[in-house]
Amino acid sequence: MGNKAVFLDRDGVINIDYGYVHKIKDFHIYKEVFPALKKLQDEGFKLLIVTNQSGIAVGYYTLEDFKNVTNYMLDTFRKEGIFIDKVYYCPHHPEGIIPEFKKVCECRKPESGMIRAGIEEFNIDPEKSFLIGDKENDIKAAHKENIKAALVKTGQGLKFVNNTEADFVGENILDVVDNFILKERG
Repeated sequence: MGNKAVFLDRDGVINIDYGYVHKIKDFHIYKEVFPALKKLQDEGFKLLIVTNQSGIAVGYYTLEDFKNVTNYMLDTFRKEGIFIDKVYYCPHHPEGIIPEFKKVCECRKPESGMIRAGIEEFNIDPEKSFLIGDKENDIKAAHKENIKAALVKTGQGLKFVNNTEADFVGENILDVVDNFILKERG
């Protein structure tokens, strides 16, 4: 018997996606995120963020920039009584200009390396777990690990709504939590 988890994409699900968000002043969390994550936490789900951060590989921002925004996000959640179990990130891109991050990897979604790492590290049962994303690559990564996946219409979600393999499409993260995850898990 493993733990249950919700894997969360970051940009477009948790925060407004302005494209390569890497400054605290541009990191704006959707208001629906707080009640949504609180409900999941109260139901005993591990909360794991899985985020592609190719902006590091292509030189738009540094690993340090990403870590500063991540710490700000985690502090903001902590102040609201929400605790993220872990943030997994992929800094790679096959066409990156930063040599150490220029590569094809197993972690960049639609590959499922970040999700697999979470499953192993936290003893996650995929059958009891979910992913929330705003791109088809998020959905594909979840399905590779037999995890049910929901697409939100926030972020870039509207681009994929009419051609998605998602198990559920929601208006935003709270809609997904209330009308999919909490109903399915029963």
